[in-house]
Amino acid sequence: MDPADRLRLRTHGRISHDCAVMPAVPTPIPLSKTAARRLWLRAQRLDSEAPFGTGPEAVAAAVAHLGYVQIDTINVIERCHHHILFSRIPAYRRADLRQAQSADKTVFEYWTHALAYVPSQDFRYFVPAMRRYRREGHRWLQTVKPEDSRKVLRLIRQGGALTIRDIDDDVLREKDHAWASRKPSKRALQLGFYEGVLTVSGRDGMLKTYDLTTRHFGWDRLPKGATEREIAAYLLDRGLRAQGIVSLDSLCHLDAQRKADVRRIIESRVRRGELVPVALEGAGKQEHWAMPAALEEPVEIDPARVHILSPFDPLIIQRKRTKAIFDYTHLFEAYVPKEKRQLGYFALPVLVGEEIVAALDLKTDRQNGKLLMQKWSWVGTGRAARGAVRKDLKRQIEDELHRFQRFQLGD
Repeated sequence: MDPADRLRLRTHGRISHDCAVMPAVPTPIPLSKTAARRLWLRAQRLDSEAPFGTGPEAVAAAVAHLGYVQIDTINVIERCHHHILFSRIPAYRRADLRQAQSADKTVFEYWTHALAYVPSQDFRYFVPAMRRYRREGHRWLQTVKPEDSRKVLRLIRQGGALTIRDIDDDVLREKDHAWASRKPSKRALQLGFYEGVLTVSGRDGMLKTYDLTTRHFGWDRLPKGATEREIAAYLLDRGLRAQGIVSLDSLCHLDAQRKADVRRIIESRVRRGELVPVALEGAGKQEHWAMPAALEEPVEIDPARVHILSPFDPLIIQRKRTKAIFDYTHLFEAYVPKEKRQLGYFALPVLVGEEIVAALDLKTDRQNGKLLMQKWSWVGTGRAARGAVRKDLKRQIEDELHRFQRFQLGD
């Protein structure tokens, strides 16, 4: 936090150790974008070399800290779940995630705002959604027939975990939307997954192995589901841990129906002095909150640290938040016609120190063992840089590109 921000914090008297009485409605504490940026980078653990250590234990620790790591199908470079972990675990190997999921069982797959790896210790917060799907079905899987679900469950109970490739007697059906499968068994497996009856016990690329959830985890039954109040508190705690400074939008990303419950938890904690309202520079009327200790802790970002980030990285995926704090609007253009793209098909934001300075459209040529540069775009302070400053930025990024290429082509 900047000295000026820290001085204003003390002047407001919100977290002074000799302040005995909290006002009923605390005045929001002014916070600069620079300070907010540093808080977020610290919370995302992008401010240090190897914050989680190495190996499968590092994977489990990273997912537990971040709360979720998004999974995506695009593989023009390494898929985003591996990429996000690599950004925080320099010695990351894909086998570490496989062990965490399939052997150690410290992470599991489920839907947050998208399909993601989630800490197994948080399973209970997803049980209510699983039960709701069992009662009401899933809007994407309305055409699944009961006999198809019974078939895949029988096969798994009797023969053990399987992939869709192990089922070869399906009578193909017409798709009901562009992303649907023609295989009835695949739809039934997906529905069983959402219902919590099945879990993804292993993954090879995008090929998933399904098993009974209880058998995979060694449970007699699913854990007791969390209450709605517990889920709201979980979302708040997860956001505070991984975002540093939070808003209702950032806590309830693509889950607006929970905003009222989360706000009640926030207001309760503000009254107890556990959270303080923050007036983020340039945010207008959008409310933000932070923990007092997070605002007092000095944060320094190494200006030489470089991260080539996934467009699905938690620092990037909430586009409005990234714009508000980094003054950078990321364009995801994989589904944009080629002639209308500005940054490229799959541009990756580049973080140098505490600034996003470039976007690189990369492609991995696995057959020839090369990382191809499709387009290099300077953005933000990188666009404004000139002469020796621009030259030094380019050198720093190119050094990181060599490491990034080794990751792309490694095991």
